[in-house]
Amino acid sequence: MGCSFSGLNAFYDAANGSADVWINENRFRIVRQLGEGGFAFVYLVKEVVADASASPGSLAAKKSIDPSHISDDGTYALKKVLIQSQDQLELVREEIRVSSLFNHPNLLPLLDHAIISIKGAPDGPTNHEAYLLFPVHLDGTLLDNTKIMQANKEFFPAITVLQLFKQLCAGLKHMHNFDPPYAHNDVKPGNVLITQRKGQPPLAILMDFGSAQPARKQICSRSEALQLQEWAAEHCSAPYRAPELWDCPSQAYIDERTDVWSLGCTLYAIMYGESPFEYATADEAEGSLQSAIMNAQIKWPTSSISSYPDQFHQFIVWMLQPQPAVRPHINDIFFHVDKLITKFSS
Repeated sequence: MGCSFSGLNAFYDAANGSADVWINENRFRIVRQLGEGGFAFVYLVKEVVADASASPGSLAAKKSIDPSHISDDGTYALKKVLIQSQDQLELVREEIRVSSLFNHPNLLPLLDHAIISIKGAPDGPTNHEAYLLFPVHLDGTLLDNTKIMQANKEFFPAITVLQLFKQLCAGLKHMHNFDPPYAHNDVKPGNVLITQRKGQPPLAILMDFGSAQPARKQICSRSEALQLQEWAAEHCSAPYRAPELWDCPSQAYIDERTDVWSLGCTLYAIMYGESPFEYATADEAEGSLQSAIMNAQIKWPTSSISSYPDQFHQFIVWMLQPQPAVRPHINDIFFHVDKLITKFSS
């Protein structure tokens, strides 16, 4: 689970450049804030190694870290999570545990972490803060990139769409074929990091394992179905959420194909910049979005400047089957995207 320790008071002035952050035995300097959301803040940090003699204590010296994840210039992304309850603490510990399970080039690796105790008033409760260290990808998320492209009326070439999508499939394939299989549960453009590469297709990396869980669940009662729906409403982004997570039967078998639905929505978003059901969110009633998803009412763009081959649309429809039992598995999808890449590369 990693270490818990008191201290790290230096962090509070770090955002102003006057102090450093220690994660276990490694020291990092805050460069700037990259983003925030909920109780979490993400910073760009740079490892501080005093001199050559100090290098054995550097991140690169840790045998547990894949050398390919070590930054050439010492920069990383640091996620700080404010924890104000025991439930939040358990959720963060579970995110750390799950993030540490996987080792795949298209899944964001957790490099190091620490959970610290923060004591307030002498008789007050003890809160915690968690610090999670990751490789940094400064070209933003797939969501960031598609928004910029939309504003400029630009679209990914067909072959780039397939190359990006194949990488997401590869990362999910690793999770779905794990023992036991894991579902990510929040596949969406905002959770896909992009790195531009000269002479190569962009690198796509799936991140944020805060919602990931063992994928297979047997639902045996109405109360279990409602519990699943409540959990999904909190952890799975609505326009990318599978139908069985909106309205779960009292007798149901849930598996990793909830991710396949989200993957189909994400392929549509790579092409057109949003979920195929985003149009339904314009109606303030959430029931409109749920109805569009439950009935797989996909709205296809009519503009000729964003046209893609019919095979792409058929591919999306194949993944967006409302009945999970007839939805394809990730291995089938991976095989099919390979065939499409071969076809459109020639």
